[in-house]
Amino acid sequence: MRTNRSDADVAPHVLREYALVADGERGALIGPRGDLAWMCAPLWGSEPVFSTLLGGPGIYLVAPDTPRFVWGGYYEDGSLIWRSRWVDTGIIECREALAMPADRHTAVILRRIVALDGPARLRVLLRAQPDEGRVSSPSRAPDDSWHIRAGPLHLRWSGASTAVRSRAGMEMHLDVPQGHTHDLVLEISDRPLVDIPPTPDELWDRTEHAWATAVAPIQGTLADRDARHATAVLTGLTSSSGGMVAAATTSLPERAEQGRNYDYRYCWIRDQCYAGQAAALYDPHPLLDASVRFVGERLLADGSKLKPAYTTDGGDVPSQSTAELPGYPGGSVVVGNWVNHQFQLDTFGEALLLFAAAARHDGLESSSWRAVETAAAAIEARWREPDAGIWELDTRRWTHSTLTCAAGLRAVAVFAPHAQRDRWLDLAETLVDHARHRCTHPSGRWQRAPDDERVDAALLLSAIRGAIPATDPLSRRTLDAVRTTLGSDGYVYRFRHDDRPLAEAEGAFLLCGFLMALADHQQGNRFEAVRWFERNRAACGPPALFTEEFDVIERQLRGNLPQAFVHALLLETARRLAQPWDSTT
Repeated sequence: MRTNRSDADVAPHVLREYALVADGERGALIGPRGDLAWMCAPLWGSEPVFSTLLGGPGIYLVAPDTPRFVWGGYYEDGSLIWRSRWVDTGIIECREALAMPADRHTAVILRRIVALDGPARLRVLLRAQPDEGRVSSPSRAPDDSWHIRAGPLHLRWSGASTAVRSRAGMEMHLDVPQGHTHDLVLEISDRPLVDIPPTPDELWDRTEHAWATAVAPIQGTLADRDARHATAVLTGLTSSSGGMVAAATTSLPERAEQGRNYDYRYCWIRDQCYAGQAAALYDPHPLLDASVRFVGERLLADGSKLKPAYTTDGGDVPSQSTAELPGYPGGSVVVGNWVNHQFQLDTFGEALLLFAAAARHDGLESSSWRAVETAAAAIEARWREPDAGIWELDTRRWTHSTLTCAAGLRAVAVFAPHAQRDRWLDLAETLVDHARHRCTHPSGRWQRAPDDERVDAALLLSAIRGAIPATDPLSRRTLDAVRTTLGSDGYVYRFRHDDRPLAEAEGAFLLCGFLMALADHQQGNRFEAVRWFERNRAACGPPALFTEEFDVIERQLRGNLPQAFVHALLLETARRLAQPWDSTT
């Protein structure tokens, strides 16, 4: 038996070729050649057990046993059940998922191989290798499953009775006759696995039912299938705690060799609010409920000291440090995020916008209203302080932060008792007046900060979210400035870094492309709005997953995958652009 074919078995692919399977508590990236290349267990922020994406040793490979094959794949509608599809001398599919409903302690990886056209011969390789702790010798149980101890984790592998130990890991060659299937089930737990596992059929039935319950059909948007897929992605990134991680990965570089590598396996309050507001457009929705619960709990716990991001269980994000893995090409590996020391004023405004969206569906309980009052009080107490802003840069009096708080206060005041309503509306007016006085550019548009005259695409949100009317000259001139200064060939950049062409400084920011679509739609520019929408929703690979940035020159994804807030804005834009603008939603 061959144990070492080539480094191509574990070499990283371009990001557009990876698919995500996830169950809310953790996720895994699967490459086009059947390589499960990234997964942390038991939870999002845990150590990786599979890590070839970043140059580590851990991998779970299921692929045709030949170097000569081409690949494809697709998601089953409304789910993160992925079907890898390979064509060599025949056609093979591998149906892949993380079993649902999820258990916080145990991940269950389902892989069902189907020989569609002709017999299939596959190579299967399992090499579990956490960063910390030794890996025990595999032992076979009476039911022919393999048991492995990998550091603090317990693994049980079923369906691999013919696997043998090799220098590469646990390996086997698998023959599947035409029209037949073969199931592989891998359980990874932080507890000993002693119970008899359900059958593969039972696991698949439960998983299918969980997805069908969580992701309802969508109709009447500008892109129904894409909107439903975005809902599935956001669902897969959302824990039972309600916390939604910003992405499944860490350290995928935004720009090669520039140190722009970050750990996004945590829950950003702002991103969570974007997702909740988007879900609110689809009637009462589990994603809206999850967002309100998680954000409300964090506000009640931390008050005016609300952090920009948390772990899925509401804990502190660890401080940033480096890891020993080689990293994705062009980047080094970091764990943790320095955002844990930042103050971001706009998160309080985004929280109020989220709560207002829930209130429109009668979705605010008494505890949520206490969180509303907490956020409003925090704005009143801290709005004069400089903050890190939406782009998490140096501390300044960012215009976007001030106006987002004004928008949140206006939105939630509609549902407040008379005294609170007047107080919050007065405060919102104070914030807008302050911004007008200090942050209006001589050309009549918003500028980024009192001491920064540049255009910033985030300032489109001031009209979209209702800080000021869309008819205000400031709104229209800001839109025109973003279009002419930051827009290029259907894409939008955050701001101009320097005198270089936009695409040389960073990738197009997909969030900003969808904001442009919303802003043009709000102004009645339907043709332009649809053009922005269509251009940006195509900035992905075959699995239709988005990163934060899109490299327009190379047509490649840049940054961590998948980026939740981009999927959230696609979900919102697909709905809003399908009907006349409604400022009350």
